Amino acid sequence: MRITINGKGMRVGDQLKQRIREKLSKFNRFFGDEAQATVKVRPERDQKCIEVTLKINKHFYRAECTADDVFTALDEAIEVLEGQIRKHKTKIEKKIHDYAYMKEYLKTQEPVPGEVEEEFRIIKRKSFNIEPMDAEEAILQMEMLGHSFLLYLDMDSDKVCVVYKRKDGNYGLIEPNY
Repeated sequence: MRITINGKGMRVGDQLKQRIREKLSKFNRFFGDEAQATVKVRPERDQKCIEVTLKINKHFYRAECTADDVFTALDEAIEVLEGQIRKHKTKIEKKIHDYAYMKEYLKTQEPVPGEVEEEFRIIKRKSFNIEPMDAEEAILQMEMLGHSFLLYLDMDSDKVCVVYKRKDGNYGLIEPNY
């Protein structure tokens, strides 16, 4: 597994890097070199936040945890990742061709008592014309509609993009590569 560790607004020491590699090694033995892990560490007020993203083939698993110390946040993030994989175990097994790399990992996972798997259902379909606009206008339209995201055609790049409202109150922009 390739692991990238970044500190934003703080230095990531050797001890933390070693602990991150150690914790992620449990995934490494199943997913090997196909997997890529990105770990971002940042201070958030008087706490530390760790964001872990696993990319295995074309699938992503992501956890973001905040705690008083960085090691606790790391432990919580690893638990969240394991929980995501465990939670979707039967769905993954049904689509085993797409998730063949998970087969060995799932064998080692015990079901958690009381954990109920959600059924994903599309309850509403919507279609609309994508209008050309810039990101600022898209944010304005999104706010006027009261939505948390808006899909639009970027005037400059002619790409379909998404603006979204983040938990911290700021905005994000997704520009796909295709």
